[in-house]
Amino acid sequence: MKNRKKMRKRAGLACLNLFFIVLCFVTLIPILYALSVSFNAQNSLLSSDFSFLPRQFTLDNYREVLFGEDILLWFGNTALLAVSCVAISLAVAIPAAYCFSRRRFPGRMAVIRALVLLNSFPAVLSMFAVYRLLRPLGLVNSRAGLVLVYTGTMAVFSLWNLKGYFDTIPVELEEAAKIDGASTFRLVRLIVLPLAKPSIIVTGLMVLIYVWNEYIYATTFMTGEDKYTLAAGLYSLQATEMSGSWPVFAAASIVVSLPVLVIFFLCQRHMVSGLTAGGVKG
Repeated sequence: MKNRKKMRKRAGLACLNLFFIVLCFVTLIPILYALSVSFNAQNSLLSSDFSFLPRQFTLDNYREVLFGEDILLWFGNTALLAVSCVAISLAVAIPAAYCFSRRRFPGRMAVIRALVLLNSFPAVLSMFAVYRLLRPLGLVNSRAGLVLVYTGTMAVFSLWNLKGYFDTIPVELEEAAKIDGASTFRLVRLIVLPLAKPSIIVTGLMVLIYVWNEYIYATTFMTGEDKYTLAAGLYSLQATEMSGSWPVFAAASIVVSLPVLVIFFLCQRHMVSGLTAGGVKG
């Protein structure tokens, strides 16, 4: 009887693992096909003689992306925006999240509900209003304007996610530190922040991914090619059906995705605890 239960359990686990392997393979098909197109010498995406592997292998598309296009300039613009937005969002969200988690003051829950309500609407709904606000200030077609828009969008998410993690840190640790004479700044710096490191890393990574991939504000507020982000630059590579090159576009997409992919794998060990204990759980 026990042997049958073990066999059934092993068979169930094997089927479950097989299902997830197939699911992973299916989700990787678009990425593998984009990789195949990027090595194709022919400017075709789909044809009657469709083949998953490139019929004429070439590296000219990657050479065109790295040396023929302005992708390095776009990369610099995006990196500057991403670093600025991550730094400002975390600098604002960390003390605010700690305050909302530990302090009890009038209107606390009303502010939290208002922030959740604001964060539930897509940022694109406020595009016209944001444009009308930034235009008199001269912030349209400027990096400072995009930083203001991105940080305003992601600071609320960062605050909510970090607050959920701060709530899981035992208050007794801070009370013990206060008994030993530690100031609030000292106990936050030496106790709370090291314990909240997984959530801070995950929150920063999510802000980075948002800024890296954001497309609508970048193409609407930035008009000069020298100020394009990577998303806006990729759109310009395939702006028209007649002038665009699908292999070059695929190669640029692969190159653009690599930095975020590397950062994601470096931070992978913090992802589970940072997400499950943070504000995005459930």
